[in-house]
Amino acid sequence: MITVIGTGTGAPLPPDAEAVLAGAALVVGGRRHLAAAPLPATAEQVVLGPLAPALQVIEKYRDRRVVVLASGDPGFFGIVRALAERFGADELDVRPGVSSVATAFARLGLPWDDAVVVSAHGRALRTALNVCRARPKTAVLTGPGSGPAELGAGLLDSRRTLVVASALGDPERERVERVTPAEAAARDWGGEVSVVLCLDETHAVSAVRTVAGAPTAPDGWALDEDAFAHRDSMITKFEVRALALARLGPRLGDLVWDVGAGSGSVAVECARLGAAVTAVERTADGAERVRANAAAHGVDVHVVHGAAPDALAGLPDDPDAVFIGGGGRELPAIVTACARRARRTVVVAMAALDRVPAVREALVAAGLTCDGVLLQASRLAPLPGDVTRLAATNPVFLLWGVRPPAHCEGVDR
Repeated sequence: MITVIGTGTGAPLPPDAEAVLAGAALVVGGRRHLAAAPLPATAEQVVLGPLAPALQVIEKYRDRRVVVLASGDPGFFGIVRALAERFGADELDVRPGVSSVATAFARLGLPWDDAVVVSAHGRALRTALNVCRARPKTAVLTGPGSGPAELGAGLLDSRRTLVVASALGDPERERVERVTPAEAAARDWGGEVSVVLCLDETHAVSAVRTVAGAPTAPDGWALDEDAFAHRDSMITKFEVRALALARLGPRLGDLVWDVGAGSGSVAVECARLGAAVTAVERTADGAERVRANAAAHGVDVHVVHGAAPDALAGLPDDPDAVFIGGGGRELPAIVTACARRARRTVVVAMAALDRVPAVREALVAAGLTCDGVLLQASRLAPLPGDVTRLAATNPVFLLWGVRPPAHCEGVDR
């Protein structure tokens, strides 16, 4: 049997831990956990570093008492997963402590059933950044190269507050500090950071929920045009939006660009589905309209006022997916710039037949496989006498380029 003891934030052992340790033939844990625990003189000790060597030693002691000491709740982004995969869940006796996430929110007096927890420890930082951009309450488990400074640098354009919790549970060294992203980016935080909370403090306390974690998917998408403020019907029609969203595949942890955003209908829909979104719009009134539509739907969209393709050069992070609407004579250059940086997909909507060959060529030249469709929809429309006719909408070409799987960069989930 392998007993896994969560030491809780700070490190005091549970009341029955001493008795369990007394019979241990092998004790595995971090250096500070081993130093603080009453270990029997006959027990072998393994200091946790790389997991593989520790698991090999545990394998040799399978028929004897093994104790693993871990921080907080070892079943929450902890060692329980690796142990269960290697030895089977039935072989584990898990005794959890309080996680750093729960402790950090407790220090602030905030509920956290509506928080999204993302690990950046040994994983790609971009996923954590995109979750922080998209959700108002996120806890980030940090690691080397993905601490408060790196998170702050990646969130400089956001409206978030970072709460950096260090040495949680230590009565002398514990610190819980609220800082702006810029302040976080400018500091050296050392090695005692327990967790970083990323908050939109205007939504720190939400309504009572039934399901914990990230909000469930919206009730519907491809919303009617009248769900958005727009100018002179200059908006991506819902039939086109439905297929565009299917090809973009926006999800939590993704970054999506909406280039030539117009009303921002595609940007808002992607944000409603959980993605972090940057909308690029060349007109000032259009940029304000995108902001207003995002606010009306309760989502965060980062709006860049500028003309593509030049405005794209200033965007620091490569997108997972890109939607391009409009574009005029600059459309091939815009598609080329987006296709070179897109990690997964580029979707282009256009009304002009003449532009289709150049867009297709730009997608293929960037190494994407290209497909497309001409959408011609007819909507039900009333006629006098309580009868109905079909009213045709303008046809739209939708082309999409997909990066082959062998060339896609994996995203940690």
